[in-house]
Amino acid sequence: MMFWVRKIHKWASLLIGLQLFIWVFSGLVFNVIDHKKARGNAYRQAPTVSEHLIAEKDLLPVETILKAYPETIELTQTKLLEKPYYLLTQEQGLYRHFTNRFLLVNAITGELTKVDEKLALNIAKASYIGPGDATSTNLFITNIPDYPKQKNPTWQINFNDDLETSVYIEQGSGRIVGHSNSDKRFAGFFFMLHFMDYGDEGSFNNIQIMLFAFVTLWLALSGLIWTIHMLRNGKYRLKTSR
Repeated sequence: MMFWVRKIHKWASLLIGLQLFIWVFSGLVFNVIDHKKARGNAYRQAPTVSEHLIAEKDLLPVETILKAYPETIELTQTKLLEKPYYLLTQEQGLYRHFTNRFLLVNAITGELTKVDEKLALNIAKASYIGPGDATSTNLFITNIPDYPKQKNPTWQINFNDDLETSVYIEQGSGRIVGHSNSDKRFAGFFFMLHFMDYGDEGSFNNIQIMLFAFVTLWLALSGLIWTIHMLRNGKYRLKTSR
């Protein structure tokens, strides 16, 4: 029995020690990197606000919209490229990156609007102040690059600048999920190591953490059993001196 206890203790200590080294090293990286650059917003700008205000009387009444879409849970006013819209929430997750279902309605005409490739591209360009040009556009339903937490279909617009910037636009709502670039991806790699997010789930509540806790428990138990065994065999002796 003690053969297997020692075997378990040896391999468990190796795994725990390796991950502890990764934690220390990735923690050191977090302390030396530029946190502003790591956010990926080097070429991001806030949306411009037009001085021209749209009168409330020019907008369709909220009651009219709710009557046309009775399954609406929540209605909010929003703007995309200076145009007013009603954002209708049909299915709501706990957080905005959870699964949600939206409808986007033109607040003046009542037309149901879809955030297609062209609209997503224009929204991305409006938020971008870098030197590059948009080179490609992709629609991701799941497994959103750079934003693994995002569970909703999202457009990715790539720019050919020095930082390889990508802008992500949520298809349902038209909101900017975020900007990402090589600096953010570099920091993201070490976040993945630090939180043991080897499955790229965007969360530390994963199976790897659970297994690590289980192995740590076995390390403690096997160490305790081994210590008791050595005590019984007289391996630990207290020396007294006059």
